[in-house]
Amino acid sequence: MTVIHRAEPGGPSKLIAEGFERREPVTAEVAGHPYSWLERRLIIRSFQLAQAGERGLRTRLTKAQAAVTALNTRGRGQRRGADPGALREAVEAMLARDRVQGLLHVRDKEQWWEQPLRRYGGRDATMRLEWDVQVTINLDEEAVATAVRQLGWRVYATTQPSAQLSLQEAVLAYRNEYLVERAMGRLKGRPLSLTPMYLEREDHATGLIRLWSLGLRVLTRLEFGVRRRLATAKTTLAGLSVGNPKRATAHPTAERLLEAFQGLTLTVIREGRRRRRHLTPLSRVHQRILALLDFPVATSMRLCPDSHKPP
Repeated sequence: MTVIHRAEPGGPSKLIAEGFERREPVTAEVAGHPYSWLERRLIIRSFQLAQAGERGLRTRLTKAQAAVTALNTRGRGQRRGADPGALREAVEAMLARDRVQGLLHVRDKEQWWEQPLRRYGGRDATMRLEWDVQVTINLDEEAVATAVRQLGWRVYATTQPSAQLSLQEAVLAYRNEYLVERAMGRLKGRPLSLTPMYLEREDHATGLIRLWSLGLRVLTRLEFGVRRRLATAKTTLAGLSVGNPKRATAHPTAERLLEAFQGLTLTVIREGRRRRRHLTPLSRVHQRILALLDFPVATSMRLCPDSHKPP
């Protein structure tokens, strides 16, 4: 096994996974031509994913035990099957619903007896066959331990040689894949909304893509800078949530940071040759964001020398 660490900002590295690799020859046929290559299979167990899976498994086991035990309750409103076989089918359905088959010991004790029925009206006295089943359910500790050991495993595949991409580098690169996907989501969705297919000229489409790529870099750099400052200072930023101004976060998005400046107005008044400018005073949240970006508040005031300084 190879243990995998990830560097944490402002602290020691964190153990995140363990794994090993195998090399598998792969062949495929494309357009009638055979191709062969050697593929590295990286078998990785994520500790965080395994812990989350175990919590979910324990919750499902507890839920299944409570549901099966409730079948022993007798009283008004408590329905049971038409016979012990139907009751056992209900138990199996509960275990299948919670995906815990094979992880619990289920035993039942069946009892039958005759219940006398008195004579009533035109009905003669008779005997009715009654039954009852008591179900006990317990954890199969060995089976649960085996299931827990199987949680958190993933298989990655790559053709990069080990000299260029080690097992740890491959895992860390995959962990950071969401950054690329998120950037592409920003480029195609809000706030950039890249839609070059509506342009008729190819050079216009190329220019739009390049322009929006610059905008994407600005958003990414702004967000990264603020988050790095917050992580280094081990603090959070509040005031970005409109409905909950006291809510704080250590990972603000660039979109939320920019939305905080909505409502600021620069007013220019012309009086002959003279111009007066007035900027809406900056709030404490605005000043905090500018400080996290190493942007002096005094710089913004150069746009409006006639305005009062922000509080």
